[in-house]
Amino acid sequence: SVVERKRTPAEIREEYERLQKEREERRLQQRTNPKGTISVGIDATDLFDRYEEDYEDVVGGGVPHVEINKMHISQSIEAPLTSKDTAVLSGSLTTHNGNGGGTINLALRRVTSAKGWGEIELGAGDTHGPLFGMKIFRNLTPRCFVTAQCGLQFSSRGVRPGVTTVLARHLDKNTMGYLQWRWGIQSSMNTSVVRDTKSTHFTFAMQLGIPHTFVMMSYQYKFQDDDQTKIKGSVKSGFFGTVVEYGAERKISRHSVLGATVSVGVPQGVSLKIKLNRASQTYFFPIHLTDQLLPSAVFYATVGPLVFYLAIQQLVIRPYVRAQKEEDLEKQRESSASNIAKKKQEAEAAVLLMQESVRRIIEAEESRMGLIILNAWYGKFVTDNSRKHERAKVIDVTVPLQCLVKDSKLILTEAIKSGLPGFYDPCVGEEKSLKVLYQFRGVMHQVLSGDTEPLRIPKQSHRIDADT
Repeated sequence: SVVERKRTPAEIREEYERLQKEREERRLQQRTNPKGTISVGIDATDLFDRYEEDYEDVVGGGVPHVEINKMHISQSIEAPLTSKDTAVLSGSLTTHNGNGGGTINLALRRVTSAKGWGEIELGAGDTHGPLFGMKIFRNLTPRCFVTAQCGLQFSSRGVRPGVTTVLARHLDKNTMGYLQWRWGIQSSMNTSVVRDTKSTHFTFAMQLGIPHTFVMMSYQYKFQDDDQTKIKGSVKSGFFGTVVEYGAERKISRHSVLGATVSVGVPQGVSLKIKLNRASQTYFFPIHLTDQLLPSAVFYATVGPLVFYLAIQQLVIRPYVRAQKEEDLEKQRESSASNIAKKKQEAEAAVLLMQESVRRIIEAEESRMGLIILNAWYGKFVTDNSRKHERAKVIDVTVPLQCLVKDSKLILTEAIKSGLPGFYDPCVGEEKSLKVLYQFRGVMHQVLSGDTEPLRIPKQSHRIDADT
């Protein structure tokens, strides 16, 4: 008898081993949860704000001087102790114009109930001295929660206390409201509203404090594409001046997101901020271009990253992804070459068994002017002129499809068609389609269907007009 082909024990075992390996990697990632940030500040003001008289007597003075003036590195990991207790170890190093310091912190977090948790933090540094802090989180209602944090910073100038409290509430399904009060180090009162939907992200914030008082508004639009492209803009104005920012970010690989932001402000000047997120690691490069509002600096900060990204995308990323895909396909073909040959033999044997049944079906369909499959191909079709160099890989499945015709109808579900009787996969790992040329009521019809798309014939929309 002819039945639908199922996966072999070897295929099931390979799939299980692959899923098990991915599960172990995710479990290790969740247990340690490593997070890291590397920030490199670059001073490139010499490109735009140059004093030519300073370079008249200097050899090579015509070359602009670009330097790294600050760096920051931080890293943290988590270590679950029990089902309720977690230890978090973090450290950071910072330098600015040759001066800097570092800190190391240890936090112990305990989940007290389903509504909250508490945390104790101990830290030490070579510039600020020891640090002791406590933090609690509590759900007050299903729509409201509060966090409270207090700390003591010990230094040569004495003990500096600090308290921070945040009250948050769900205003609706996509909107959150926050109220923050900070006392001690940089005392302030801040309120903000954040609305996050599938396609947009909006934030409005106001702060009264010493020394920072400002009003800020930002908007982000999310494109619904495979690369998760986002464009954003913000305005921030306060006693320090006004800053306008705009930028974009895009996913460049499975685990990497690249973003660029241009910051234009008074009296800050013009800066370009480039950020790369790679899994749980963040690389940040703020580039200070000028202290003044120069149109040339704004233009190059906007156009330069875009041109650079397009060039890298065309010359590096796409060729690399294409080569990687070809390499993976080649490995997959080599590993499955024996299986393909075996499945091909099984399909040919099934087609031989179908010959008598197909002959009777064709006779019955011809007698009532029903559905007759004239030609059917399954595999990879090359129709794009830009891909003429690629070779089509298709197999003839006319007989297997005719065998599935019943009462002048052929119905295929959303399942992958290589599992149908008399079928096999001629191009493992590549996109496949099913092309059918059939006759119904003496009229020619044609249809092209995707590998996982359902198919039902005959249909009026498949009809081929006689004059074409």
